[in-house]
Amino acid sequence: MAEWTYAQGAPDERLARLHFFSILKRQDEVDVEFTITVKEYISPPDPSMVFYAVADKQTNQKTAPFTPCGWGPTLLEALAGCRSAILRFPYEGD
Repeated sequence: MAEWTYAQGAPDERLARLHFFSILKRQDEVDVEFTITVKEYISPPDPSMVFYAVADKQTNQKTAPFTPCGWGPTLLEALAGCRSAILRFPYEGD
């Protein structure tokens, strides 16, 4: 167990370490940058969601806005799920 995990006083505090990633989505000859934040929980709300990833932008804004996310027992699984969700729908912002 990593040292930082001992900082949590109680499980309901949901202390998490943050990991940041960036991905470019090429669309209509324009690069749209998404920042993905992955939370690594000590005591996750669900044991299968130790890692939870969420993008900083929504996609599909004009039809049914969707915030890309992913989760899983590993950082790779959560990050890959969020990446797939970003690519699933078009970015209809600015």
